[in-house]
Amino acid sequence: MKKIDLKTKSLITIILTIVITIAFIIPIPNLKINPDLESYIPNEMNFKKNSAIIHEIFGESEPVLIVIETEDVLNPKTLFRIKNICDELQDNENFGNVYSIFQAKDFKSEDGFLIVNPILQDIPSTEEEIKSIRKKIIENEFVYKKIVSEDFKYTLIILENRKTLPDNEINNYIHSVISKFPGNEKIYVNSMAILRDEANNKIAGDLILLLPLGLLLMTIFLSISFRNFSYVFLPISIVFISIIFSFGLMGYLNKDISLIGILIPIMMIAIANNYGIHIISRYRELKDLYPHEKNENLVKICVKYLKQPVVITGLTTIAGILGLATHILIPAREMGYIASISIGIALLLSLTFIPAMLVFFNKQKNRTNFTYQLKNKILTQKILNTIIQQPVKIILIIAFTVLVSSLGLIFFHTAADNNNVLPEKHEFNKAVEIVDKNFGGAKFMYLLFQGDARSPEILKNLDHYAEELKKNKNIGNIVSFADIVKKLSTVFHEPNEPKYDKIPDTYEAISQYLLLYSMSGNPEDIEQFTDFNYEYLLMSVQFKANNIKEINNILKEISKLTKNDKNFRFAGGYSLVDKEICESVVTGQYYSLVFAFFAIMIMLIIIFRSVYAGLLGSLPLVTAIICTFGIMGWTNIELNIVTALLTSISIGLGVDYTIHIFWRIKHEAAQGETVKEAVKNAISNTGKGIIINGLSVVIGFSVLLFSSFPIIRSFAVLIILSILICLVCALILIPAICVITKPKFLFNQKK
Repeated sequence: MKKIDLKTKSLITIILTIVITIAFIIPIPNLKINPDLESYIPNEMNFKKNSAIIHEIFGESEPVLIVIETEDVLNPKTLFRIKNICDELQDNENFGNVYSIFQAKDFKSEDGFLIVNPILQDIPSTEEEIKSIRKKIIENEFVYKKIVSEDFKYTLIILENRKTLPDNEINNYIHSVISKFPGNEKIYVNSMAILRDEANNKIAGDLILLLPLGLLLMTIFLSISFRNFSYVFLPISIVFISIIFSFGLMGYLNKDISLIGILIPIMMIAIANNYGIHIISRYRELKDLYPHEKNENLVKICVKYLKQPVVITGLTTIAGILGLATHILIPAREMGYIASISIGIALLLSLTFIPAMLVFFNKQKNRTNFTYQLKNKILTQKILNTIIQQPVKIILIIAFTVLVSSLGLIFFHTAADNNNVLPEKHEFNKAVEIVDKNFGGAKFMYLLFQGDARSPEILKNLDHYAEELKKNKNIGNIVSFADIVKKLSTVFHEPNEPKYDKIPDTYEAISQYLLLYSMSGNPEDIEQFTDFNYEYLLMSVQFKANNIKEINNILKEISKLTKNDKNFRFAGGYSLVDKEICESVVTGQYYSLVFAFFAIMIMLIIIFRSVYAGLLGSLPLVTAIICTFGIMGWTNIELNIVTALLTSISIGLGVDYTIHIFWRIKHEAAQGETVKEAVKNAISNTGKGIIINGLSVVIGFSVLLFSSFPIIRSFAVLIILSILICLVCALILIPAICVITKPKFLFNQKK
């Protein structure tokens, strides 16, 4: 059989690559965006299951808080505007209860009958009427400090979003109603629908902006580095193909693009060209050394020399990022295996497609390029001499830097919620700030009890729990069915009577209260606290928390209070689901970090057949992790759903530079060079490719600085910092240690 020549093989490789790429373009148009953070955690998570049961009993809805800021909420113009907005919202069947100062009730008894009227029946027109209403509000515990602030500068409209419409339609409608009735008041809306809708728009916007920008910056960087169109085109083509492959893979697997998923194509821009850069750098080096050698031979020599180190670095990168597959968050897991497979494709194409293309670029000439200029500017003789002659000094400087950075770990903390998904000045977060300060907190949890809602024992327990929980400074308002019954008691008894403001002692008395209320009030007012058959009760706990510890303290208090209560079922609500997401970040961070770190250490031990190689090769990773987390503490950057992905990605990428340095030192030693000369030659030559490689990764991730999401921007800063630390350690710390310790796995080799 006739042997196929290299050019024919190369042509087949190019055609196959094009065909497969086209196949992965097909499903991309069907991709959808998923901005729902709640869906990011598995359904079996405790608080998510609890919340689902509560929704099943009381109906699925979520609160929408409309915060009105003005000089005095009792100003007639302000009241007219609030009333018009509430009336408009009440007419929309997509909302449940609408509660504001106009829906708040005033209870009183006349001739043995319960009279329930709105606290604000008519809009006041005189100062005397305003004064009278102000007094009523202050005396009404369901209104004062609950929907009207203590200083009367803020008031709330609380409505239930039944989630029957898409988030964008809900948000557009609410804002259109607010705009329909203009005024001088400032209005802020807070709802999960806003968070999801904004995230949805920003995810799409980020992809439209960041992808072209990243590709442009990378093209400019490679153009400056290589100053040759062919050498720029090849790694960029790998980036294009890997992005198409990652999106296409998501399409074929029916996966949505999440907030975390934004990182996948940017990772391809930052990582996919790395292996091609080493191939091209070595090819150019060979072309300078052997200008008259046949191009096909240079390609063969280049691939033969780099195949093993490039495959190794590719596998270690994949191993690091594959650590995300152990994460608890679903999008993080998906990102782990999708990004790993896509990087594997980039690695394969770098060793097949790029050499195949180089075979046909035999007329290309090398030009003086940025690589050598970069070497002369960064890896100066002075730095090289310091590494070779004073390695202890290098080690001490880096150790001191790590020590100072590590002190920041004292202040390192995890986010208590995902409000930082949106900018700090966004109306969503402005509303949170106002409600936390004036209304007891913007977070809600719900305690579910099972039993007869008319039982004195159960209601007294609820009343006791509320009184005890209110002692916690982070808990604001607590409302349950017991509060309504107690309020009814104040109508039928005088303040000096024992039964005033108390839960009745008998089932019959409570039933009588409810009968009178159903005849005079609106039965729907109590449906949010007990079901139609009075079989379940729901206690609403409004609170604020700056960290997970404060939320857990509240839950511990609840657990302690309800320990022996046979009627207590569980706690639920989105704020607890949000907490669960944040705690999953910590757990997922731990799993992925341990997996990635030990996987790479074991790979290094196997590759270089030395335990010391595993330990030494892991040193830059440990340094980067400690410094990065320490700096997060110093700069108050929280660990959240995005920054938690940092370690697996930086571990996977950072080890590459150390492996290339190891490989070149080992190669130089095998040529008979002394320890110092081997180290010096490795830094001077392979260091060039490592620097371009590292800077290309930095530039790739730097586009995330232009993201619409603050947490993505924080991630960009941290991943860039982490990569630079790994780069410095590989080029300076590792060589300095090698000069001192003379590792056997590098220097005890046959020539």
